[in-house]
Amino acid sequence: MHLQGSFLEVRGSFKGKGLGLHRKEIAPVWFIPLFSSDIDECENELNGGCVHDCWNMPGNYRCTCFDGFMLAHDGHNCLDVDECLQNNGGCQHTCLNVLGSYECLCKEGFFLSDNQHTCIHRSEEGLSCMNKDHGCSHICKEAPRGSVACECRPGFELAKNQRDCILTCNHGNGGCQHSCEDTAEGPECSCHPQYKMHTDGRSCLEREDAALEGMESNATSVADGDKRVKRRLLMETCAVNNGGCDRTCKDTSTGVHCSCPVGFTLQSDGKTCKDVDECQTRNGGCDHFCKNTVGSFDCSCRKGFKLLTDEKSCQDVDECSLDRTCDHSCINYPGTFACACNKGYTLYGFTHCGDTDECSVNNGGCEQVCVNTAGSYECQCHPGYKLHWNQKDCVDVATIRTSVTFKLNEGKCSLTKAELFAGGPRPALPEKRSSVTESFRYANLTCSSGQRVPAAPGPPSAPQEMLVTVEFELETSLREATASCDLNCLVKRAEKRLRKAVRTLRKAAHGEQFHLQLSGLDFNVAKKSPRTSEHRAEPCGVGQSHVESQCVSCRAGTYYDGAQERCVLCPNGTFQNEEGQITCEPCPRPDNPEALKSPEAWNVSECGGLCQPGEYSSDGFAPCQLCALGTFQPEAGRTSCFSCGGGLPTKQLGATSFQDCETRVQCSPGHFYNTTTHRCIRCPMGTYQPEFGNNYCASCPGNTTTDFDGSTNITQCKNRRCGGELGEFTGYIESPNYPGNYPANTECTWTINPPPKRRILIVVPEIFLPIEDDCGDYLVMRKTSSSNSVTTYETCQTYERPIAFTSRSKKLWIQFKSNEGNSARGFQVPYVTYDEDYQELIEDIVRDGRLYASENHQEILKDKKLIKALFDVLAHPQSYFKYTAQESREMFPRSFIRLLRSKVSRFLRPYK
Repeated sequence: MHLQGSFLEVRGSFKGKGLGLHRKEIAPVWFIPLFSSDIDECENELNGGCVHDCWNMPGNYRCTCFDGFMLAHDGHNCLDVDECLQNNGGCQHTCLNVLGSYECLCKEGFFLSDNQHTCIHRSEEGLSCMNKDHGCSHICKEAPRGSVACECRPGFELAKNQRDCILTCNHGNGGCQHSCEDTAEGPECSCHPQYKMHTDGRSCLEREDAALEGMESNATSVADGDKRVKRRLLMETCAVNNGGCDRTCKDTSTGVHCSCPVGFTLQSDGKTCKDVDECQTRNGGCDHFCKNTVGSFDCSCRKGFKLLTDEKSCQDVDECSLDRTCDHSCINYPGTFACACNKGYTLYGFTHCGDTDECSVNNGGCEQVCVNTAGSYECQCHPGYKLHWNQKDCVDVATIRTSVTFKLNEGKCSLTKAELFAGGPRPALPEKRSSVTESFRYANLTCSSGQRVPAAPGPPSAPQEMLVTVEFELETSLREATASCDLNCLVKRAEKRLRKAVRTLRKAAHGEQFHLQLSGLDFNVAKKSPRTSEHRAEPCGVGQSHVESQCVSCRAGTYYDGAQERCVLCPNGTFQNEEGQITCEPCPRPDNPEALKSPEAWNVSECGGLCQPGEYSSDGFAPCQLCALGTFQPEAGRTSCFSCGGGLPTKQLGATSFQDCETRVQCSPGHFYNTTTHRCIRCPMGTYQPEFGNNYCASCPGNTTTDFDGSTNITQCKNRRCGGELGEFTGYIESPNYPGNYPANTECTWTINPPPKRRILIVVPEIFLPIEDDCGDYLVMRKTSSSNSVTTYETCQTYERPIAFTSRSKKLWIQFKSNEGNSARGFQVPYVTYDEDYQELIEDIVRDGRLYASENHQEILKDKKLIKALFDVLAHPQSYFKYTAQESREMFPRSFIRLLRSKVSRFLRPYK
């Protein structure tokens, strides 16, 4: 019977140095059962044959290596990893590989920054660490009162002279390939049994079996046959040369039995172990990419996905759940995302939205005046013209206005909505009475009290006269003129109709039958003021209804129905393109009232029978005519066509764009055709043209502009405003127009001033700066604007591998500068201020190359959600408690937790 060990979770309280914080740490304790068939191969004096660590598992074991080493193909030995082969080890200048580790070096005129990866220009002035190392072998830091102090990288100890740094076994295993022991003189290396020391005193070489050689040299002279038998017997025991087994050897009654650890398979000779390429079977269980390693394998994900904590599964990164991804709306897709802008705005810089200047393209389609507004635009007309229903054309009109006052002998000055019969609205006047039906452009009613009427016989009363004033406007258009009736004729006809309407109304007022129906609603003259209830809601304005005790204007496509006291959809055959209206306008084609594209018509274009692009008519509706030669029309429902200009013809009738005009030359993108000079002109700065053969350049959206003239794409429109949010605890620094390319000739400065007793930690996930010229674009972080002040970071090159570092000064002055010659994506750099009691721990973490060694660790520093969680805890330690253990396991891969655990455990001390 095979019994598994039980796991007991022991919780202890630990206290951070100087933090006053208690944290829960989990220490695993395994209770090995008394009766178990499993053999612990790691318990023997040879450590299972592993030169570094041996991990026992039920029925087998596995060898692992220290950081900076990789398992050899024999599954036993550990070989140095050359970190410089991948991404130059993360070094900005030169990477030097050493046994178990690596070092970054800088070119002449530079010195290594505190993060031990990036290089800083050495200043020629001042007496700080900027221009001298002051004898410090590793890190030179400014101390109070102008002095300096030397520090060492993690894994080194400061020598007695306070300048040199002594290597310990904590850094790259002390430079030893196998075993390392710290002594007063430094690390002392030794080799695992079956290996011998190389002359360099650090490396280990496999040696021949000394036991077998000794036995053979001391053996007495016997017959050759006896020697061969003896040799065979000696070889068939695990005590001699491990029985010939590559890995595990076990003596049995039938001879030696060889076996291999996990990740290896026994070959047909029964002795040799060969690495298993797990990636050949079901891709190693990896969702995306599988990379075989000796004795194991690694999974990784495609861009836009992240590796989950099982280190096999890949999950889509939902960029839309992150802050500042898109200005307006975000659509997430597997592995990527897309931004979209509200109507009237244009996307630029991949994620940003700027107001579209519609007037820059063919005057917005307006016949006369185009006025751009935020998120929209409007067409306007010169005096003497009226805007057509299509909101773009201008119609010349003659307006006839009049104002008439009617006097009623009694009643109070009040107009109320008339009651509607169940069968529909009642007529404007009772039958057998005079009535008038007229379509006024404008009508306005006001009423006021007049003089008292002399008292009549009977009970005393004092009725008042009531004056009702009505203002009318009628319009007539030149386009309605015919050969038999010109504009003057049309005006006289309109005046005649207006006089007739006034006479009819006077007659109704004299007979005290005054009743008007305007804008689809009935109005009566009340003899008494209507009584309102104390609890009745305040009346809303015209075209508004009550919505949750508030007055809300009826939206376009609806109107206020007085009978239902609410907003209702425009009936079929009508439209309304404005808010707050009490009626809907009939579609201009009365012969086809049912032709609507949608039941909620907000624009006249929803009415049927529109003239199509390349056509026009006097009202924009059928019957339509084709645009004449030399003209074009790109829109529907227009009353005229645009001229090509410059006497240019079109190939045929009904042209729909300027590109149909037969220009003398074909203009390429980035240019527009000038119809006066008949030449191609480069688009001016702030505009672009992506197509061939156009007569305009579109304006860049919002506050963006281009670096040069002749731009061919909207991606060349860039916002020059320096972005970034600088807070006391967390924030970010962003190049202009990020993630689009930053503009040329730009300069940005930021300042970070942390609260007292807090320091600054910065992460540069990636930075894209061109390398075509000699550091024309650069980012620098230092204490002040002075060029010889303490510098924390500077770079002028693309750096896709993330880097984290602490500020060398308590506050930071940051500058980004670009020249006129090039552009690139730039950067978005987050930072956090943390309690200075964490200084030792934070610096230990960010200076360790293992933080950046694997691609999966690098992706953590690029993951905005993980960085936000990490920064949240560093800025506000109490936030640690809102991230539960389960959430932490889901957020951070095990390899990352393993990396940090050793550092945190060294920093924290048991609290008793």
